[in-house]
Amino acid sequence: MSGVPTAHIWLPYTQMQNAAEPLRASHTAGSRIILDDGRELIDAVASWWTACHGYNHPHIVMAMEKQLHAMPHVMFGGLVHEPAEKLAARLAVMLPGPLNRVFFADSGSVAVEVAMKMAVQFGLNQGDTGRTRFLSFRDGYHGDTLAAMSVTDPDEGMHSLFRGYLPEQVIAPIPRDEASCAAFRQLLDEHRHEIAAVIVEPLVQCAGGMKMHDGATLKVIADAAKDAGVLLICDEIAVNFGRAGTLFAHTQAGIAPDIICLGKALTGGAINLAATVATADVFDAFLSDQAEAALMHGPTYMGSPLACAAANASLDLFDSEPRLQQVATIEAQLKRDLAPLTSLPGVVDIRIKGAIGAIEVADLHNLDWLKAQFVAAGIWLRPFGNVIYTMPPFTITPDELSAITGAISDILPRWADRTPTAG
Repeated sequence: MSGVPTAHIWLPYTQMQNAAEPLRASHTAGSRIILDDGRELIDAVASWWTACHGYNHPHIVMAMEKQLHAMPHVMFGGLVHEPAEKLAARLAVMLPGPLNRVFFADSGSVAVEVAMKMAVQFGLNQGDTGRTRFLSFRDGYHGDTLAAMSVTDPDEGMHSLFRGYLPEQVIAPIPRDEASCAAFRQLLDEHRHEIAAVIVEPLVQCAGGMKMHDGATLKVIADAAKDAGVLLICDEIAVNFGRAGTLFAHTQAGIAPDIICLGKALTGGAINLAATVATADVFDAFLSDQAEAALMHGPTYMGSPLACAAANASLDLFDSEPRLQQVATIEAQLKRDLAPLTSLPGVVDIRIKGAIGAIEVADLHNLDWLKAQFVAAGIWLRPFGNVIYTMPPFTITPDELSAITGAISDILPRWADRTPTAG
């Protein structure tokens, strides 16, 4: 044990009064987290879905070491640098359609905030002062900052406590059939003159419960936004860079958003970086002789050279190593390994998309016991809500993935046998 005290740490999403002592990580390697006491845990969630190449990939480490010695950070106001210019150009080429103006941020939540400010000011700069609200979706999650919280599910999400403090948005269920599609179009049409943008997580609403929809559903949403004359924001922070099976999830619907938010796996999980990318049409609305028409936003660490170097190295790996093929292999194994669990008591649904496997249960009781059982099995897995899920590194070996699915298959029946009040 390192002996480093945790008495002054405030943990995220944790009731600190009765929180268990957190495990102490010492180092990482491949798909594993090594604890201070020497135990190794296979990371089933890729550190909140970021470590797509596994941990400590030598190509990313080497790029960061080189940049660290040259220039770890410099302000992005009035200055630019080669790592950011290179990354922006690469993203503009990789992203389909006219998404070609990259605004860097330092977290996913901030990228969403920037996208929302862009959407509102897009209208304001053209003399349309009425479009100040957003349409978002039930089971959605877009971050923990103020505007991002407001477009997160107001009832089932973790931010319901702030009702009355947050701006009130227009919230709709994801349209899944003819009747709900018609209702969605009608709702959007009723509010079209006050809606700046529709914001959606393409294909998978991750933190809202791993709820999934198909490309046809996403196309209905995109077409309705276009018909209503409002912008479409795709929040791909959780599913970008291969997680849902393609480099960018929205391409499976054949749509073209006006703004896209990227993050998490952008740097391969090595360091924080996010980006909000807009089309030329959105960008052009901010060009003016009037200074106040500019986008007035600028995170202190935006465009960090160190983070951009990591992101460029991460993109190299998508070119040089078979990441999307690995995702397809993971998807096939998850379908094969998890399918037998559908018959277990309490299992409501099993959903798999790309390198995402989710088991929804009726009542996720005894959560602390469940987490401890996974740790005892050598697996780092963090169920939440009513979902036990895995989103592993793409570089995970079949044997390591089998260890994850095997632990789920072993522990889930024992968990189901425990009553909700059992210790």
